Amino acid sequence: MRPNSILLPVLLVTLGMVFTQTGASFAKMLFPLVGAGGATALRLTLAALVLIAVFRPWRYRLGPKQWRAVLLYGGAMGAMNLFFYAALEHIPLGIAVALEFTGPLAVALFGARKLVDFLWIVLAVSGFALLLPWTQTSGDIAPIGMVLALCAGACWAGYIVFGQRAGTGGGAHIAALGVGTAALIAVPFGVATAGASLIDPALLPLGLAVALLSSAIPYALDMVALPHIPSRLFGILMSGQPAFAALSGLVILGEVLSWGQLAGMAAIIAASIGATLTIARRVPPPEVLES
Repeated sequence: MRPNSILLPVLLVTLGMVFTQTGASFAKMLFPLVGAGGATALRLTLAALVLIAVFRPWRYRLGPKQWRAVLLYGGAMGAMNLFFYAALEHIPLGIAVALEFTGPLAVALFGARKLVDFLWIVLAVSGFALLLPWTQTSGDIAPIGMVLALCAGACWAGYIVFGQRAGTGGGAHIAALGVGTAALIAVPFGVATAGASLIDPALLPLGLAVALLSSAIPYALDMVALPHIPSRLFGILMSGQPAFAALSGLVILGEVLSWGQLAGMAAIIAASIGATLTIARRVPPPEVLES
């Protein structure tokens, strides 16, 4: 991939968002069977097995600094998934993702330098505000769910920062190591929640679908894209997550969208397009991580 080419990384990130939110909708179907902790453990463990088998990370040598970044990346990923799935037990998918987006939005705001950057951030924030449940919602909004979603957002910010550091000079095999680390963090919570139900063969098809859609495919795509895309651009591109979540919730879970939520989705997508057209042209590639 040429350093000056930004189109392919943007397309990879966008495709990853589609997979992620489709998988999140399917994951809610696991909650009655294994709970949020069990669904998280199944998702990450199966995704780690797939990624390790495909990308065989043991063939690559990592320096101490990159190993540290990989462990931080995996730790942020594991905590993000645990908090997010716990939030989904209390609030609808679209609202959870909207609140979780405070993490990447903070990354984008921290990196802003010129006036036009703040225009896209304001537009993204406006869309975010329209997605919040000021009036209508498809489910009850529990305060604990909102807090858990905000915690997931903080971990999401760490995922962006550490993912870029871990992935620079690496490849998709870094995603395998990161997801494996995240799985090691999630499994104890899954065992505590679901016990032996986690190894029920009847859960394997749905669990594997969730793992591929929510973890294996999007994390691999992110790992390929992150070294070639500025962190603030990636953060603003992630503003599309609430829109994709709301759409997935409508199609798969039957969550009804209000006109205000549709307007929020449009504003967020417009902010992502604007950021792609302006920020990407003048931000240098990230510094290569020393091994």
